[in-house]
Amino acid sequence: MEKFLLVLEVITTCCAVTQSMTGQERSEEKSECVSLSPMMEAVPAPPESERVCVFGTGDLGRSLGLRLLQAGYGVVFGSRRPHSSSSLLPHGAQVLGHAAAAQSAHLIFIAVQREHYDFLVPLANQLKGKVLVDLSNNLKKNQYPEANAEYLQSLVPGAEVVKGFNTLSAWSLQNGPSDANRQVYICGESVEAKQAVIAVAIKLGFSALDRGFLSVARELEDFPLQLFPQWRLPLRIAIGLSAAFFFYLLIRDIIYAYVTQSKDISFRIMVSLANKVCPIVSLIMLSLCYLPGVLASFLQLYRGTKYRRFPDWLDRWMLCRKQLGLLALGFAFLHVLYTLIIPIRFDYKHASLSLFQIRENRTTQFDMTTAWRGDSYLSLGILGFGLYVLLGITSLPSVSNALSWREFSFIQSKLGHLTLLLCTAHTYLYGWNRFLSSSTYKWYTPPGYMLCLVLPSVVLLLKLLLITPCVDRTITRIRQGWERGADQRNPKDSQPLIP
Repeated sequence: MEKFLLVLEVITTCCAVTQSMTGQERSEEKSECVSLSPMMEAVPAPPESERVCVFGTGDLGRSLGLRLLQAGYGVVFGSRRPHSSSSLLPHGAQVLGHAAAAQSAHLIFIAVQREHYDFLVPLANQLKGKVLVDLSNNLKKNQYPEANAEYLQSLVPGAEVVKGFNTLSAWSLQNGPSDANRQVYICGESVEAKQAVIAVAIKLGFSALDRGFLSVARELEDFPLQLFPQWRLPLRIAIGLSAAFFFYLLIRDIIYAYVTQSKDISFRIMVSLANKVCPIVSLIMLSLCYLPGVLASFLQLYRGTKYRRFPDWLDRWMLCRKQLGLLALGFAFLHVLYTLIIPIRFDYKHASLSLFQIRENRTTQFDMTTAWRGDSYLSLGILGFGLYVLLGITSLPSVSNALSWREFSFIQSKLGHLTLLLCTAHTYLYGWNRFLSSSTYKWYTPPGYMLCLVLPSVVLLLKLLLITPCVDRTITRIRQGWERGADQRNPKDSQPLIP
């Protein structure tokens, strides 16, 4: 009975305390702060060093806030309408007005467009000494006279502005970093401010790269506006070669037959003509992939040193060799597909040699030379295409990163030239003895496969000269630092360091 009375007394005391709360104490519970996770109200707020602020509640701002929450940061959103926007933001974050949010954290992400920077001017006192990370981009290059980050710095001179995270999309932030979007570029005037931003980027799983001062911000803002910059020249070459050989073969094969023989074979444009254009362009593109390396070697031989820059045109050419090779592989794939569907075409079935011989009641003696030529032609094509695919696979970053430099160089250089040799021999066997036949030269023009053999043959001959022992030894010495005439200019340099 005494225990029951004691429990009753405790309950009565608790109720009295609850009812004695004043109206002022109840009003203190209502503040501008809106918690987005009721279960976290009892958890103490993280220290300011682990709390970050995000201005902007759009897709990018919400995705960034979610990643920061997952990394363990306390996130405070700054919004013009904190109560109405709270339902859109990730759970666990807080949403305040801009002034209150600016005072809650030292690091502030500005995830709004440049046109809306005006609201930061009245907050100059609250933002003084803060680190502002500008995430904005423009719709086109040179849209404004200065970079967005520089403009932001002029609006809030007391803050430390850092440009960063602008190369990431909301999708990449939501799904986490991957090999394609792991890099984060940073630039700013303050070293301490950049170090703080880099620390956040690393904690989010990204790899941060300091690009220097804030004057580089315009270059960083132009990165998301680039559309396949390394692919432009290879694509132009591929389109130009495809168009040129298409019309060349159209004149030789289709128009020639119509003019001289009154035969309409225009249906061959869809498969037969395309199956001639694709291997021609593929072989030329593969040759263009290895030609700049050969030219660079001869240029080093001529100069006798490796310490002089290549011409700009050769430098740009060498930088797009990967794209040239991948486009060549794509045309080779098309050639394989077109070749596989040839037996099911109506024209092939209708003009089958066996059916023609049965109708004419004729027989043809088996030709061993033609059989060897046909099997060799097919075998070299299969081997060349197999190495083609190997080159394409090893060019993928996920594969090339797992290879040592010697392994990668062996595949891309040694096996690459072997691929070019096999594909060139495959084309030579296709022509066989038709090179000397006058009927091959329609309207005194050489066939397309004959034209495409010029460049790979030149590349292979030049490479053959480079791998001869005397030339290869000289190139190796040059690439190891030797310079022609250096011994005469500086005789002391030629003496060994250790006698």
